[in-house]
Amino acid sequence: MNGLLVLDKPSGMSSHDVVARARRALREKRIGHAGTLDPLATGVLVLCVGHATRLSEYLLGEDKAYEGLIKLGERTDTDDAEGQVIDVRPVPALTPQDLRALEARFTGEIAQVPPQFSAIQKDGQRAYALARRGQPVALEPRRVRIDVLRLAFAEGAPPGAWLAFSVRCSAGTYIRALARDIGEALGCGAHVASLRRTQAGVFSLADAVTLPALEEAGRNGQAARLLLPMDRALADWPAATLDESTARRLKQGQRVASPSLLSQPAATVRVYDARGNFFAIASWDGAMLKPIKILDATLSVV
Repeated sequence: MNGLLVLDKPSGMSSHDVVARARRALREKRIGHAGTLDPLATGVLVLCVGHATRLSEYLLGEDKAYEGLIKLGERTDTDDAEGQVIDVRPVPALTPQDLRALEARFTGEIAQVPPQFSAIQKDGQRAYALARRGQPVALEPRRVRIDVLRLAFAEGAPPGAWLAFSVRCSAGTYIRALARDIGEALGCGAHVASLRRTQAGVFSLADAVTLPALEEAGRNGQAARLLLPMDRALADWPAATLDESTARRLKQGQRVASPSLLSQPAATVRVYDARGNFFAIASWDGAMLKPIKILDATLSVV
């Protein structure tokens, strides 16, 4: 069984827990996730199944999109609603102009210090493991990119106390850290109260199925039908189609010509056999294809 499974992750579960349940539903051990979500968060979680696990490295670096709520006036040790409140400060009166200024300040390439409760490694240990033992560490700022940030006063909440947000950003951006830094910029502190990933690379909520729906399909022997083709993850890459003999030589590790790519500049490409099966990832130097990863030419979604 090979393909991609896009789940609408429920709140309260770790990404590891979701993978474990997907393994049982699909009766497939070879499943990994292409980018974790915090237990609090919901939304798009892309799972790589079977041979698709070899594509995870190409999915991890994809841009992401989120929406949610920020609670102003409270800092927590985890920078989200699951942590302990460590600081309470009054929230200043805010205007729409203040929100526009915050959007401008946090849009573009910014330096971001990861949360203490994060998977960043420090001296061979995860930061969250040290933080749980009461040993917070100084984490180095990282460059991340915020392409779009929209802030608004949350409907039905006291003005200024809650902010609704949507953000499109580079992989590796911590939304918890973004909320924390917005709170510090306002002088009142803040944390993420709710978070939903709406997109990961080319995959959106429109592609996602719920965990109960997956498990129901598994009980009925229909779970495999929920998988998407592996090459869906690479849909914006150039593609080459090879005849039978040329495909065989590429599978044997040889460099081969590809007339269909002659007008294509150097790139990493997806490769198909004459039957339309996606079977390889290769580098194209403008003249020849060189194999990077080979998959069996007969692979399909199931």
